[in-house]
Amino acid sequence: MAYIGVQPTDTYLSIASQQITGTGSATYTLDYSVSNEEDVAVFVNNVRQNVSSYTVSGNQLTLGGTISASDECWVLFLGRTVGTKTPAVGSVTNDMLAGSIANAKLANSSITLNGSAVSLGGSASVANTPAFLVNLSGDQSLASGAFTKITFDSEVYDTDSAFASNKFTVPSDKAGKYVLTAGIYLDNIDDSEYLELFFFKNGSSANFGRQVVFAPNTNRHGAFTSTITLSLSVSDYIEIYVYHDEGSAQSARSAYTFFAGHKLIGV
Repeated sequence: MAYIGVQPTDTYLSIASQQITGTGSATYTLDYSVSNEEDVAVFVNNVRQNVSSYTVSGNQLTLGGTISASDECWVLFLGRTVGTKTPAVGSVTNDMLAGSIANAKLANSSITLNGSAVSLGGSASVANTPAFLVNLSGDQSLASGAFTKITFDSEVYDTDSAFASNKFTVPSDKAGKYVLTAGIYLDNIDDSEYLELFFFKNGSSANFGRQVVFAPNTNRHGAFTSTITLSLSVSDYIEIYVYHDEGSAQSARSAYTFFAGHKLIGV
């Protein structure tokens, strides 16, 4: 009749036996693997052998002496190695996973977090990259009444080699929100004249910051920084342009003119 009640999770085994035909050797292969000598009962010519007279290693049985084809040898399996039982879905808890899990036991040795590969095992970190900081190696002349692109030719750092040809370009698989900051410093900005700094995205102005100089004297310094957060796609590029109306060309001072940026994590 059918089983009544909850189906047992254990697997029960009947005692198995194996007849061994002697070949003049002392070592024979068993049908099943066992863990020690106590897991088998060995009979030679109807005499049970003492467990100290033979050894087992996995599925290899070594008798205390050789047997021939005329000898009758039987092995009874009192215990044997069988397949493990797979836990039910959702049954493994945190307590069962106490301790560390080696990378070799995982299907992959890394995971992807916000587009960045994170290694499993060892020390792993997620950085705000790409990240860069560039400046000028020397002063740059900026014409009056015109938009001039700043030619940043000195890199302080550039984690993904994404800054080139005076612009930052979003690398492959690095789309997301970026924080961008730029600073400019000019001499000889007079009263009521202004200095503007523009972030250009793909050749068009995305935003700008303006400083208007109100001073009683001429030839004042004009310096400020501007920060913007932009959503950028792969291959989008950002350049820095400056506009002033001093009336004559002025120099962007290399010591204070810079462009920096980094990708935000998790937004």
